[in-house]
Amino acid sequence: MDVKVTWQGRLTFTGTADTGFQVPLGASADAGGDEDGFRPMELFATGLAGCTAMDVISILRKKRQEVTDFEVQVHLDQAAEHPHVFKHAAIEYLVSGKSLEEAALVRAIELSATRYCPAQAMLKGVFPIELRYSIFETGGEGGRTLVTRGNYPQ
Repeated sequence: MDVKVTWQGRLTFTGTADTGFQVPLGASADAGGDEDGFRPMELFATGLAGCTAMDVISILRKKRQEVTDFEVQVHLDQAAEHPHVFKHAAIEYLVSGKSLEEAALVRAIELSATRYCPAQAMLKGVFPIELRYSIFETGGEGGRTLVTRGNYPQ
């Protein structure tokens, strides 16, 4: 894999992947930036969320789970001092659907965490990562009701 960042001026860059897709990178105003793109560490965290999200939704679809809405949130704690490294992460899977099986979701999370997601595999040796989930039943008129919450491993 190859990526590059190209300076656009001040603290603005364009990141380009070998797929050709681009993403804006920027810095906060107090750091001398223009508030015009992802901060590099935000992009790092988004990569972690996207990696495990793609695994889990793919596995749930193979298990024929009727998912109507799916979101992965990553909550990261950073050190107060430079270089502000990540110290802890909590990944939360919010899954809505019809008669979703908790065991299917837990297995999908397990496979992502232990076998498929390279981002988790790299980072779990650097700082602790908690895995949490919430399952919602989709109702009429777009409503949803919490069915259960849990952690992996249970």
